[in-house]
Amino acid sequence: MKKLNVAMLSTWHVHAGGYARQLMAHPEATMPVVWDEDPAKGKDFAAQHSADFEPDLDKLLARSDVDAVCVNAPTTMHRDVMVKAANAGKHIFTEKVLAPTAKECADIKAAIDASGVKFCISFPHRTLPYNLLAKKVLDDQLLGKVTYMRMRNAHDGASAGWLPPHFYDESQCGGGAMIDLGAHPMYLIAWLMGKPAEISSTFTHVTGHEVEDNAVSVMKYPCGAIAVSETGFVTSNSPATLEIHGTAGSLMIIGNDIRLISAKTGGEYGGWTTPKNLPKALPDAITQFIEGVLHGKEILFGMDDAILLTQLMEAAYKSHKSSGFVKV
Repeated sequence: MKKLNVAMLSTWHVHAGGYARQLMAHPEATMPVVWDEDPAKGKDFAAQHSADFEPDLDKLLARSDVDAVCVNAPTTMHRDVMVKAANAGKHIFTEKVLAPTAKECADIKAAIDASGVKFCISFPHRTLPYNLLAKKVLDDQLLGKVTYMRMRNAHDGASAGWLPPHFYDESQCGGGAMIDLGAHPMYLIAWLMGKPAEISSTFTHVTGHEVEDNAVSVMKYPCGAIAVSETGFVTSNSPATLEIHGTAGSLMIIGNDIRLISAKTGGEYGGWTTPKNLPKALPDAITQFIEGVLHGKEILFGMDDAILLTQLMEAAYKSHKSSGFVKV
């Protein structure tokens, strides 16, 4: 049975360990080698997972036993790392965001298009049953014309002190809570509502770090709808929350609690209901990537979605600095 040999490119991101476990647990994948911009961390990670450590990225990408790469490098290194990988003919899986700027994303896209390698970015919230339900509710127009959407995704990584120190280094991250954890509300809202016309952001510093740890972005759409993306590293026990309101109903998802009311389904008279049959969860991004490369199956999280996320992030940070709405 053909296996996909996936090299781990950096252990910088907190999700690197999870991706390594997924790769090694998958019957059609292996992780033969690790590279890291911090050799000490890379050697330790490789030893933990019985993999080789290669300190030279170019030598790693030249290895015949490497078919693909899993990129968890500092966000500001993504362009250089991924362009090299694409030019070496290696398929690319990456942690979000793709890159800090749209210009860097364009460079990555050009390299991938030229080489023809497969690409996947990790958008896990788009695989979850309750978010798939939200997509179906909108596709079926059960809420009428959508007028307002809000998603909150936050944790206490900064206030409780469990995030690694480098997550507060703007030169590596490109930002703080918004560009990291805030990516989830941003890509989910874009998937559900499309590309907004303008964004206005407010970021604050609760724990005094260089980058923001508390953030809100408000997005305006040409149709008059408003979407709000909320995130932060300073909130304890904050369940993921999605609410969507329209001219004919509302959908509220707070953690695992789901409530729907729609004039189009009789809810106007019967009150709020709890949907019983949620859509089936989609394969996680790593599985999509492996099966997409080996078997030609569809990879749902591709380059266009990745670039849009960076465009939204770039506008959000520009807005915060200018204290006003910025066109996307």
